[in-house]
Amino acid sequence: MFTDPDLQAPRGIHVTDLGQVLVCGGSSHTILQLDGEGKKKLATLATEWDGLCFPESFCYNRSTASIIVAQYLILGNKILVFKVK
Repeated sequence: MFTDPDLQAPRGIHVTDLGQVLVCGGSSHTILQLDGEGKKKLATLATEWDGLCFPESFCYNRSTASIIVAQYLILGNKILVFKVK
């Protein structure tokens, strides 16, 4: 089981080709990268400081090395694209 204060209200999950787990936190406004077992946080890929707000779902695009995020906002729904390294 994975718990971390940077992950609140998990909304979406994705497993990369390398077996790493990506998960977004709807209330924490984060996207985290976990190890292949989903037990250890490797990195925080995006936060509220990057413009992330109430993410609902996301996907990773390997060909563009991007995370595409759908988020729900009271003032309007948005889709964000983050480049990852």
